[in-house]
Amino acid sequence: MKLSTRGRYGLKAMFQLALHYGEGPIPLKYVADEQNLSESYLEQLFSTLRKEGLLNSVRGAQGGYMLSRAPEEITVGNILRVLEGNLAPSDCVIDEEFECEKEDKCVTKLVWVKIRDSIDEVVDSITLKDMVDDQINMKSKL
Repeated sequence: MKLSTRGRYGLKAMFQLALHYGEGPIPLKYVADEQNLSESYLEQLFSTLRKEGLLNSVRGAQGGYMLSRAPEEITVGNILRVLEGNLAPSDCVIDEEFECEKEDKCVTKLVWVKIRDSIDEVVDSITLKDMVDDQINMKSKL
C-alpha cells in the first residue's frame, strides 16, 4: 500500500495544527509554509477534513483552521481514511458485497485480511498528540 499525496500532505498539515493546538485559528498560509506544501492543494484537503468534522474554520483577518478535537482524540487512521478512503490492500477485503468465485479457496485473501488488520491497528493507535510528543522528543535529542 502506498499513500497518495492527499494522505501524506493531509497528515503533515494536521500535525502542524496539532503543534499549535489551543492557540486559536492558524492561517492556511502558515501551515503550507511550515510544511512546504502548496497552499491551494492544502485548501482542498482542509475542505474535505472540515466537512468530515476533523477541522473547524474561522473566517476573517484573524481566521484560519484548528483541530475540531484535542490532538489525543484524532488518530492517523481518522485522517488517512478521510483523505484516502479504506486502507485495505485489496478490494476483496474492503467490501462485504465484493464477490469472488474463488473466495472459499483463496489463501491470498487471508494474507490481505492480515495486512488490512495490521495497518488498521497501527494507524488507529497513533494520535496527533503522539506525533507532537515524538517531535518534542526528537528535538530534545539534538
